[in-house]
Amino acid sequence: MILLIISWLFVPGSKDKFLSKVKEIKADAFIFDLEDSVAIEEKELARQKVSQAIRNGISENSYIRINGIATKFLYDDLVEVVTPGLKGVFLPKVNTKEDIIILDYLLSCMERQKGMEHGRISIIPIIETATGLRNAYDIASASHRIDRLALGAEDLMFDLNIRSEERKNGMIYARSKLVTDSRAANVDSPIDAIYADFTNDLGLKHDAERGKQLGFQGKLLIHPNQIPIVTDVFMPTAQELKEAKRIVEFYEDAMEKGFGSVQVDGKMVDIPVAERAKRLLSLESLRK
Repeated sequence: MILLIISWLFVPGSKDKFLSKVKEIKADAFIFDLEDSVAIEEKELARQKVSQAIRNGISENSYIRINGIATKFLYDDLVEVVTPGLKGVFLPKVNTKEDIIILDYLLSCMERQKGMEHGRISIIPIIETATGLRNAYDIASASHRIDRLALGAEDLMFDLNIRSEERKNGMIYARSKLVTDSRAANVDSPIDAIYADFTNDLGLKHDAERGKQLGFQGKLLIHPNQIPIVTDVFMPTAQELKEAKRIVEFYEDAMEKGFGSVQVDGKMVDIPVAERAKRLLSLESLRK
């Protein structure tokens, strides 16, 4: 089972041609979409297709983006898709902790009705409004089902009147706040937003690097070709792992000798540096 999830690929829930290719794709997790990529007249059919695919074991890491709390589609989404094999649901446009409390209650009802373990299905709130960003800490703390947040940059930029070409600088505050609030709420590092131009490999690489630098761990994707680029960015390089291993070895040796810090290749290593190196090494072990 993959514990560290880097690549989160959206799959339109109503399209057989995309659903049929999932088993050939090496994404860490799949988000079967019932929201934006599905026309209103196809919602019911999409639910049925996705539910059947999950029951058939389409992926070990199956998630669903359901429709939002304020829509008339939410309840029907849950009735159809809450099934053994579903890992979690992405809830779009989360604005307050009350959105999460409502969904948590509905999931508990569905799990009980279907004889599933209580709390089995996780919730990943997508933060894509100014209100949601302001309340991100409360949202992340609202339920034991939440293990991380996700950023919906396109909708957030629209809400904040930030032009697409200003994404690099315009999203710095939002990204940093989401990372900080996640840490404060003691949930995993958040998932970075999609990069919409799936033909621009260099742009994707730079966008993923910015997310990693700001503290994200993983990214939402819209095309399989984006998977290897994002994985390469978020996974430590062989040189980084080598340096981290060296730092940990030297530091632990120094601790055994009663020293609180040590020089490694001309750099001072103390507790924060050593712990950061250990965390880097743990990323590789979580993927094995």
